[in-house]
Amino acid sequence: MTHISLKVDGTTYEDDVEPRLLLIHYLRDRLGLTGTPIGCDTSNCGTCTVELDGTAVKSCTVLAVQADGSEVTTVQGLAHDGEWTALQRAFHERHALQCGYCTPGMIMAARDLLREHPHPTPDEVRHGLEGNICRCTGYQNIVRAVLDASEEEVTA
Repeated sequence: MTHISLKVDGTTYEDDVEPRLLLIHYLRDRLGLTGTPIGCDTSNCGTCTVELDGTAVKSCTVLAVQADGSEVTTVQGLAHDGEWTALQRAFHERHALQCGYCTPGMIMAARDLLREHPHPTPDEVRHGLEGNICRCTGYQNIVRAVLDASEEEVTA
C-alpha cells in the first residue's frame, strides 16, 4: 500500500491505496464521487475526464498514486452553492446531451479548451473535444453549448 494525500473538489483526502489503483476507481469507489462515469477503461471515450492540477486528464489513465499531492476537480465540484457554471447551464439550455453519459467528460474537456481558447471557433471546439466520444448526438448542440459558454464567461 502507498499513502497518498490529494485534494478533490476542495476537500483533502489521505488514504492508503494499492499502487495500481486507477484514479477513476479511487474517485468512484473510495470517495463515492460517481458523477464521473467509467466508459471504456482504455482512454478512448473521455467520459472519465477530470481536472488534475487544472489540466483535463482521462482518469482511467492516471494512477491514484500519480495524483498524490495534486488537486483534482470532478464535474461534481464545479457548481458552487447549487449554482451551475456557464458551461453547465449552456449544456442544459442547448440540450447538449441525449443519454448524458458522456456529458461530465465533455464538460471537463470543454473547460480545459476554454482556458486555452476563451473564444474558440466551431472548428476549435470540435478539435478540442475530439478525445471525447458521444454515441447519441451529432455533436452540434455540444459545440453550440461550448460556444454559448465562451460568450458568457471564461472558466477559470
